[in-house]
Amino acid sequence: MKFWIIVTLIVLGEVLQNALCQQHKRTKEAGDNRIRPGNKRMKPRVPKGKDRESGFSGKSQSIMTRVLDKGRFLKLSGSYISNSGESLELRCKGSQIGWAYPVYLDTFKDSRLSIKQHDKYSQLILSGTSAADTGEFSCWPLLCDGSECTKDVDKTTTTYIYFTDKEELFVPSTSYFEIVYLRPDRPSIIPCRVTSPAVKVALHMEVPPQEIPVDGDQISFDPKEGFIMHKPGPEHRGVFYCKASLRGTPQMSVKYQLLYVEVPSGPPSVTIEASSSRVMGGDNINVTCTVLGEPEVEVDFTWTYPGQDQRPVIIKEAWRLINRGMGHTTRISQSVITVEDAETIDFGNYVCTAKNLQGQTSVAARVDSY
Repeated sequence: MKFWIIVTLIVLGEVLQNALCQQHKRTKEAGDNRIRPGNKRMKPRVPKGKDRESGFSGKSQSIMTRVLDKGRFLKLSGSYISNSGESLELRCKGSQIGWAYPVYLDTFKDSRLSIKQHDKYSQLILSGTSAADTGEFSCWPLLCDGSECTKDVDKTTTTYIYFTDKEELFVPSTSYFEIVYLRPDRPSIIPCRVTSPAVKVALHMEVPPQEIPVDGDQISFDPKEGFIMHKPGPEHRGVFYCKASLRGTPQMSVKYQLLYVEVPSGPPSVTIEASSSRVMGGDNINVTCTVLGEPEVEVDFTWTYPGQDQRPVIIKEAWRLINRGMGHTTRISQSVITVEDAETIDFGNYVCTAKNLQGQTSVAARVDSY
């Protein structure tokens, strides 16, 4: 009897021990998974290789800053609004920097503008700013190999700066009347730019007097450019002006004459004609070279003639715009060569060569003696 009691007690002891071990194991596992508060800082994961590159924007950082008062700096990109009358100081990082700014500052050799290259940056200063200075300012590092330098396009920074002036809502123009050419194959711009993006602008036609609707499709407005006619046609020709308002009396822009053009681009289309194909000794010889082309495309003329470098000649050049009907405008450019008191050496071929940006064309006329 005692034997069986001892065996039973041994078995019960082993069962109780196993149960206690299982409970301790579960308690340990639960403790291992518990999140404990503490002051230990976790080091952030740094992406490697391609992961690191993909974490940054593909846009290059701005290298242009504006110097503010008390030694403060402001990085520039996109557009920026400044008050006219303030001095503008821009800096671009780099030991060799190129600049671009509103063209008229170069055209008129403006003494208010100065550029100085320092060891680590280039400095542009424009003093006494005005509404007319509104426009695009750019800078870029120069990649130089000896004396030859190229522009680093990828690191170019451009900002458009508005110089606001309540007396000048439009960027002043150098003339009181401008010509805008309309072509069926490209947008045309009426350049009534404003000195603040907050200015509200309307487009008006002078005759018949009316405001032109701006729907964003056929016609849209960009304060940096003006009104954009995306699909110009003959119906848009005429005299236009822009009307601006900003918390006060409306202001009018200069007037714009819109001319419709339908002349194909390409080398000059040239004709040549002599005053007479036969002349007598002592008479005058006149040969006219004529080019029909696009209104704003300039043409250069050169002549080759029989008595070249031996006989004096008179060469006169002129151009004018003509309306060919249906609102189509064409530029007529002419060059006339005159030989007075013709001699035997003056008889022969007169060759006119007309050249534009698309190419050149040569034509000839022969003048003989009786």
